[in-house]
Amino acid sequence: MHQQKRQPELVEGNLPVFVFPTELIFYADDQSTHKQVLTLYNPYEFALKFKVLCTTPNKYVVVDAAGAVKPQCCVDIVIRHRDVRSCHYGVIDKFRLQVSEQSQRKALGRKEVIATLLPSAKEQQKEEEEKRIKEHLTESVFFEQSSQPENRAVSSGPSLLTVFLGVVCIAALMLPTLGDVESLVPLYLHLSVNQKLVAAYILGLITMAILRT
Repeated sequence: MHQQKRQPELVEGNLPVFVFPTELIFYADDQSTHKQVLTLYNPYEFALKFKVLCTTPNKYVVVDAAGAVKPQCCVDIVIRHRDVRSCHYGVIDKFRLQVSEQSQRKALGRKEVIATLLPSAKEQQKEEEEKRIKEHLTESVFFEQSSQPENRAVSSGPSLLTVFLGVVCIAALMLPTLGDVESLVPLYLHLSVNQKLVAAYILGLITMAILRT
């Protein structure tokens, strides 16, 4: 004698309910978001009937607020926001989806979905970015920075060689140029223009080196 396979008795309120999404966000400045879709999935081997409840039913229109879902199927539930006013900005409403077997009245499971009306998507992105930065700064852990003495070269001023070269260059610039007949300086101490340019260039380099020390 074959025994009929009995389905295990389901405990009231313990059946997992699969709904997507779990949060509805309506934007006042974007009319396309005033209509949202909830998808209820039934992964079980038996049919389910469902009912949609709301904390503020006067603000929404729910198309097919009650119905049935076949085994391993899904159904879309359309929700429209019909009271888009600034006084409702930021207010969190809740929808509750209750499911039960078609032959029973008791609710086997329930799932809540929150709904929020915001003024603008851009404003929400700005607030989320500010919140993210604030949380990041709050959660950051700072450690004490150990300090180490910096090895700096002690400036001792220009060297004697630098000073000597500077004096030589100045003296070279003060000597007469070749072709200066009226000079009393001996002819072998007369310098050409190119030699004086070289002396002036070296004197400039020495001056820069002294200023940096």
